[in-house]
Amino acid sequence: MKQLVIAAAMTCLVCACGQKTNESENPFLAEFQTPYGTPDFSRIKVEHYEPAFLAGIDQQNEEIRTIVENADEPTFENTIVALDKSGEVLDHVSGVFFALTEADTNDQLMELETKFASMLSEHSDNIYLNQDLYKRVAAVHDKEAEGKIQLTTEQHYLLDKYYKGFVRAGAALDSAKQARLREINKELATLTIEFGNHVLADNNAYLLVVDDKKDLEGLPETVVEGASQEAKAHGKEGKWVFTLQESSRLPLLQYAKNRELRKDIYQAYINLGNHGDANDNKELLKRILTLRLEKARLMGYSNYAEYQLAENMAKTPENALDLLYKLWGYAIGKAKSEAAQLQTIMDREGKGEKLEAWDWWYYAEKLRKEKYDLNEDEIKPYFSQEDVHNGLCYVVNKLYGVTLTPTDSISVYNPDVKTYIVNDGDGSLLGIFYSDYMPRSNKRSGAWMSNFREASADVRPLIYNVASFTKPAGDLPSLLTLDEARTMFHEFGHALHGFLTNCQYKGVSGTAVAQDFVELPSQIMEHWAMAPEVLKVYAKHYKTREALPDDLIKKIENQSHFNQGFMTTELLAAAILDMELHCLTSTDSLDVMGFEKQLMDKIGLIPQIAPRYRATYFNHIMGGYDAGYYSYLWAERLDTDAFEAFKEHGLFDQETAASFRKNILEKGGSDDPMKMYVAFRGAEPSLEPLLESRGLK
Repeated sequence: MKQLVIAAAMTCLVCACGQKTNESENPFLAEFQTPYGTPDFSRIKVEHYEPAFLAGIDQQNEEIRTIVENADEPTFENTIVALDKSGEVLDHVSGVFFALTEADTNDQLMELETKFASMLSEHSDNIYLNQDLYKRVAAVHDKEAEGKIQLTTEQHYLLDKYYKGFVRAGAALDSAKQARLREINKELATLTIEFGNHVLADNNAYLLVVDDKKDLEGLPETVVEGASQEAKAHGKEGKWVFTLQESSRLPLLQYAKNRELRKDIYQAYINLGNHGDANDNKELLKRILTLRLEKARLMGYSNYAEYQLAENMAKTPENALDLLYKLWGYAIGKAKSEAAQLQTIMDREGKGEKLEAWDWWYYAEKLRKEKYDLNEDEIKPYFSQEDVHNGLCYVVNKLYGVTLTPTDSISVYNPDVKTYIVNDGDGSLLGIFYSDYMPRSNKRSGAWMSNFREASADVRPLIYNVASFTKPAGDLPSLLTLDEARTMFHEFGHALHGFLTNCQYKGVSGTAVAQDFVELPSQIMEHWAMAPEVLKVYAKHYKTREALPDDLIKKIENQSHFNQGFMTTELLAAAILDMELHCLTSTDSLDVMGFEKQLMDKIGLIPQIAPRYRATYFNHIMGGYDAGYYSYLWAERLDTDAFEAFKEHGLFDQETAASFRKNILEKGGSDDPMKMYVAFRGAEPSLEPLLESRGLK
C-alpha cells in the first residue's frame, strides 16, 4: 500500500536535555558544507541529535520572542513571514532524524525517539498557545478581512493557514483547557510512537522457516532464491525464510501450493499487534482514541473525525463516508463475484475445501492465468528496478522536461540509497532526489515520500522516496511486481509535487496541501506506469534486453480490472474502519477488535477479505492519516478524472501537461484545492472515471 509520510516541522519538533557536544563538531548547527547543502551523513552521529534539538529550540524561541516584542504593528512580513522562516536549525535536524527513525532505525534512535516523545509537542504548543504571538497573527488576519491590507493569493493562504493553525491548536481556549490540551498532546506523541514500534517489533519477531524444499512447490525460482538468501541473512543457511515484508509475504500467498504455509503467514500478518504480549496494541489504541476524542471536544467538536476533516476538501466525516459507502456498494458485489469464481476453481480440484482468506491470492493467480493467460512471474523479468526507474525518468522528461542525473558524490544514510540531481527543462536545479527501495528489518513497511529540506523561494528541496521492493537474489536483479512498479511511479509523483513547487513560502510549498488533495499528483502518475506506449519504452528483459512483447502488454492491459473487487473492498474496509473509529463519541466500553468485527459484519465484509490494515497495525492512523485514510479514494476521484484530460488530448500532450504543472504541481497549498483542480480540468471531478478505472461499473 502506498503510503505518503511527511515529517512536517510544525508537528515533529523535538526537544531534549542532557548530552552536550562541542558546537563546532555538531554538523546540524551550521549549513552542511556540501555542494547542494545535503546532509553529511558521514559526519552525523547519534550524540549530535540531542544538542542540535536543544539549540534549534533555543533559536526558534528567540525568533518567536523577536516577533512578539516587535514594537511595530503586526504586518504580514514582520509576523507571518517571520514565523514561516523561523526554526531553521530544527528543520535541519528533524528532517534527518525522522527520516532515519522511519527508514533506517536502530535501538539508539528508537530510544531517543521515545525519550523525546513526551516533549515532541511541547515546543509546538509553546508557539501555538503563545497568546501574544496569536494576537499578532490574528491582527494581520483581521486587517486582511477588513480590507486594510491587500495580499496575493499565496500570501492569503499562508496567513489563513497560520491563523487557523493557532485556532486549531487551542490558542482561543481558556488557560485550563490549554493546560489539558498540552497534556493530551504530550501523551499522544509518546503513544503513537510506541504503537509503531510495537508493529515493527512484532513484524520482525516473525520468521516462517521452511526446512524442506518440497514445501515450496509452486513458487517461482526467483522467490525460492530470495527465501534462500533471506535464510542466510538470518543464519539459517540451507533453509528458506519468509518474513512479513510485503515483498516476501505476498509471493508466498500467491504461489505456494502448501496451504498450511499460506495460512501461517497470513494469520501472522493480520494479527500483528494482537497477541496479548508486550507488543499488543489494543489498549494502546483505545487510549489514543480516547485522548483524540477528548482533544476534539476541547476544540468544540463532537468527535475527532469532525476536527480532522474541517480543513480538508471533504469538510465533514459525513461527506467522506458518503463516498466510501457509495463505492462500497459497487466493490462488495464485485468481490463476492470474484470469490465465487475462486471457489469454482477450488471445487474443480475436488479437495472439498472452502475458500479462506489465505487462499485468495493463490487462486486469484490461477484465475488470472486461466482468464488472461497471464502469470505475473512471467512478466517480472521485464520489470527490473533499474528499468522501471528509467521508465519513470522517461515519463517525467516527456511530460515536464525534468531530468534525473545519478550521482555518487552525495552522502547517504545507507548503502541501499541512490541519489540524483534533478533539473528542469531549462537546466535549472529543481533539487536532489534520494531513492531507498530495499527492504530492511529496521525500516517501517510501506512506501512514502518526505523531505530533508523543504522548498521556499530560491531554496530547492531535498526529497526522498522510501519503499521495500523485491530484493535482488543471487544473480537476479531486483525484479518488481506490477504493483511495485506502480508504487515507484506513485511515490515519485509526490516528489514531483515537491520539486516543481513554485511557492515563495515554506508553509504552503510542495505537498503542504489538504490531506485529501495530496494524493492527486502521486496517484495520477500511476496511470503512465502501465500505459502501453510507456511499457514499450522501459519494460525490457533484464537478461536479453528484449522489449516486453506486444502480446504481454495486451494481457497486462486486458487484466487491468482483475481482482479489483478484492482490492477495492479491502481498501474501503480499512478506510471505513479508520473513519468510524474516529467518529466515536464515547470510548468508555470500547473493545477495539470487537468494534472492528461488529463494523465489518455490519457493512457486510465477507470472511475471505480482511481490511487492508486491521486496527492493531494500522500505522497510517498513527502517521498523519488519522481519520484520513479515505483520502486515497477521495483523491482517486480527482486523479482518474484528471487523467481523462490526457486520454482525450494525448498521453504526453504538452499543453495538458503544462496546465497540470501550472495549476496543480507548482501551486502547492497556495490556493483552494478545488479551485486549482477546476482551473486545470474546467469542471469538478466526476465519479464515473474512478468506477471505470477499477472496473466497478
